[in-house]
Amino acid sequence: MKRFGLIGKNIAYSFSRGYFAQKFKDLGLESHSYENFDLPSITAFPELIKSNPDLKGLNVTIPYKQEIIPLLDDLHPEAEAIGAVNTIAFVEGKTMGYNTDIIGFRDSLKPLLRPTDQAALVLGSGGASKAVCHVLDSLGIRFEMVSRKPGPDQYSYQDLTDGVLGQYQILINCTPLGTHPRIEAAPDLRYEALDSSHLLYDLVYNPPLTRFLKLGLQQGSRIKNGHEMLELQAEASWGIWNS
Repeated sequence: MKRFGLIGKNIAYSFSRGYFAQKFKDLGLESHSYENFDLPSITAFPELIKSNPDLKGLNVTIPYKQEIIPLLDDLHPEAEAIGAVNTIAFVEGKTMGYNTDIIGFRDSLKPLLRPTDQAALVLGSGGASKAVCHVLDSLGIRFEMVSRKPGPDQYSYQDLTDGVLGQYQILINCTPLGTHPRIEAAPDLRYEALDSSHLLYDLVYNPPLTRFLKLGLQQGSRIKNGHEMLELQAEASWGIWNS
């Protein structure tokens, strides 16, 4: 049996388990399985590995994309540069961390971009935002981060006046706000200041139309949820595990 899985916290809603279960079925891989490992703390990770020596690969989700790094044997250079891991491969008994969120976000964002899309606001400063910022930088898109507890050179949500929102064409929600079951939540923005020049990208995929996206759509903004990003990053993980 070739076992794969996802580590995170409160991950019963997981996209990955359903995606890979269907993939294995479609490919006739009856010897493959994918399961959730819901860890109360990242300190449980070493025991998980020790107790499951037949694991071939893992995905990592909120809130452990950064916390997992000190517990890994090695990092791919891109994951090291970003400071976040969402994929683990087992190579000759050692754990190697990768970040395939880069591929998922980049390849789902690029077809949406207009020549006028020159600046972005990244809402949230957790592990998912690390890959987003890396991609924006690689595409030459200027960006600022927005946080409830802003650090140096970051905006607070109170800083996002109509004038500020007018300077940034792309707004990317990297927070869990709006995901099931708290679907009524959304980043605290003046949505009435948005218009058709804006692109709202939500890493949340469940529900498909989050309140963040719905409010943008009402202003005529372009919208995109995180479903395609998840599919693309999952396929990239699969490629790593089979390389």
